[in-house]
This record gives sequence, structure tokens and C-alpha cells, in this order.
Amino acid sequence: MGLAALRFASFALIPTSISRPVFLRYLFIELSLENESTDSKEFTFSVHLNSLPYIPFITPKMKFGYARVSTKSQKHDLQVDAFLKEGIKPKNIYADISSGAKAERKGLDELLAILREGDTLVVWKLDRIARSLSHLTKLIEDFEQKGIHFKSIQENFIDTTSPHGRFIFNLFASVAQLERDIIIERTRAGLESSRRRGLKIGRKPGLSNQALHKAMLAERYYRDNKLSIEEIMKLIDVGSKKTLYKYLAYQGRRKCLECGNLFWDKKQDMDKAFCEKHKKKIKPD
Repeated sequence: MGLAALRFASFALIPTSISRPVFLRYLFIELSLENESTDSKEFTFSVHLNSLPYIPFITPKMKFGYARVSTKSQKHDLQVDAFLKEGIKPKNIYADISSGAKAERKGLDELLAILREGDTLVVWKLDRIARSLSHLTKLIEDFEQKGIHFKSIQENFIDTTSPHGRFIFNLFASVAQLERDIIIERTRAGLESSRRRGLKIGRKPGLSNQALHKAMLAERYYRDNKLSIEEIMKLIDVGSKKTLYKYLAYQGRRKCLECGNLFWDKKQDMDKAFCEKHKKKIKPD
């Protein structure tokens, strides 16, 4: 009896997210039936399972809805009903309970992660998804780059699936860009005016109350000379040696420019510090 072989191929859907499959995996199975000897009735079965690379699978275009309310006492029902009328499936509706000013929104983050080219994101109103005009502009610019459409039910002029909607959005984007440019121009003009009048710009010199407390502890531990630098950093909760030495310098730690010895004197500048021995040799200007 000769070799009898049966070969067949099958496809299996491998989902990359809960809501939609993105890849197909191709499995090849070979089943062979072989006679070991001409006089024997015993047969051997061998099954070979070969896993080939993922084959891209084009997913259909889908519509998603995003709803948001500010407090737990409010309900998403009005927004959800509007999404259902738009033909959005309940499983494709994501929601958050969060203030409009908060940047962290778990539901929105999950939705943005699964959106693909050709999908449409629908909201009840623009303020449900955007914290500000600049935030809205950035979101839709990202959608444009990824080929994702955006639509607002209440502001029906915002619909990037239509030429008219894209035109309106471009007007909004232009206004937002103009606003950013005006803010930058005013800031630069204000800084230049302050410099001309001799005003100092930036954070006021000195340390905050918390930093000052750490500086005092750092000086005490450093002067005791019982702990290593690393141990002092750990005790006062400082992440870098640079910050620690900054605190010590604020407390008066100085290094003599002449001999290099360390001493303490808050009155002397860090870059022009001399110990008692060499300070007497420096002639005043």
C-alpha cells in the first residue's frame, strides 16, 4: 500500500482587540497515512501543524460613539440614544464620567487606541470630547493624518466625511492657529518690554518652604560628617547630587578659588569665594 496523504488549509481569526479582528492567521495541517510494511496492518498517523506569518486582513469601516458627563449624578442616556439613531452599535459606544477640564479620560483613551483608517468617531457635542479649541484642533488633525472621520451630532456643520464639513473645520483650524500666533506675539512683546525697563524675568530667586527645609537638613547631615552623600540624599528625598549641592551652596558651602578648601560663608559669591587665609591676600579693587 502506498502513501496516502490529506492536506487542507484553514483560516482562524486572531483578534488584536476586544472589539475587532485585524489579522488572519493561516494554519496548514498535513495528515499522512503510511503503511510501514506490506504484510502488516499497522499504520502510522502523523500530523504536522505549521504556523505561517500573519496575513493582513482589511477590516470594515466602523462607526464609534463617545459620550461624556461631568458627574455621577448625570446620565449618558441622551447621548447614547443619539448614537443608536446614527446606526452605532452599543458595543462601539465608549463613555467617561469626567470634568471637561481633566486631561485623563480612560474611555476616550481606549477608543482612540482602536480607531483605524476609514472609521468614524461621532460625538453628541464638541465639548463632550474637547477641553478647548486647541485640543479639538489637535484631535482632528490627528484624525486627518490617520484617515479617521469625525462628526458632531449637534454641530452638524462639523462632519469631515463631507467636503462642506472639512471646509468648516479648516476655518476653525485657521482661527485656532491665529489665536496661538497672537499669544506668542504678545508674550514676546511683553518680555521685550520688561527687559527694556530692567525688570528681571523668570522665577524669583530662593527656595520654596519645602526646599528650604531640605536644605537645612542637608547642611546639618553634611556638617556632622557621619553619612555618605547617597545616604543624605535618601534621607531628605533628593534625586540628584546636583540638587543636594545646590542646597548646600544655598546654606553657604563654598570652595576657595585659591586653595580649593571647603568652608561656609553665605555672604560670599560662589564664583568669587576665598577662605579666611587667602581672603586677606586679595586686594580690594
